[in-house]
Amino acid sequence: MTLQLSTTVRNAILDAMETAMGTGVIIKIRTGAQPATCATADSGTVLATITAPSDWQSAASGGVKDMLGVFEDISADAAGTAAHYRVYDSGGSTCHEQGSVTITGSGGDMTLDNTNIAVGQDITITSFSKTAPNP
Repeated sequence: MTLQLSTTVRNAILDAMETAMGTGVIIKIRTGAQPATCATADSGTVLATITAPSDWQSAASGGVKDMLGVFEDISADAAGTAAHYRVYDSGGSTCHEQGSVTITGSGGDMTLDNTNIAVGQDITITSFSKTAPNP
């Protein structure tokens, strides 16, 4: 049997995720394949480091949670092709989430205005939303 959740439960899961991760999370955009799990060591080169706004996600609605505010690094840390991201606590030590990165319109878990990054380039996250699971 497949588990199915109400929209109320799906919203609660998403809102609890933001609460557990905390305010001022740090998002690192990296090259290469993402690690197997968040507990696995970092991989790839850090291209951008973004500190999210204090209230960084909207209240969940319809089982979806969107980013709030501007997510931008005005000077890229390194050059390379963005492929995955990791979200860390405000201290930058615990990975709470990871996913794929693509250019806007290409369907990644996070999308950027440009995935081909040059040193010092301005990097902007254009879309970063989560959908709670439900078949």
